Amino acid sequence: MKKIYHLSSCNTCQRIIQEISPSNDVLLQDIKTEAITKEQLEAMHAFTGSYEALFSKRAQLYRQRNLNEQTLSEEAYKDLILEHYTFLKRPVMIVDDAIFVGNSKKVVAQAVEAFK
Repeated sequence: MKKIYHLSSCNTCQRIIQEISPSNDVLLQDIKTEAITKEQLEAMHAFTGSYEALFSKRAQLYRQRNLNEQTLSEEAYKDLILEHYTFLKRPVMIVDDAIFVGNSKKVVAQAVEAFK
């Protein structure tokens, strides 16, 4: 399976998708218009072993809700990601049995190679 969870309104996500140049067999899911399901999140968790690894601490809501001043549990990270799309670190790119989370240069370079 090849899939990219992204935000269509995010310039960084769009740049990365262009860089990957996904073939027709790659599923693209805009998480704003098609929310991720509990099952999809649990599948991502199976790859990473951590909901925190999938959580975006850059989200505006993270600071607005003063979550940065709290110690969050794995369950809290999971619930927040399911509650609002902005809490998912993006893009999340899955290629067969590998997952690439976020937009760091290293992660993007690895994802580009995996999608070839």
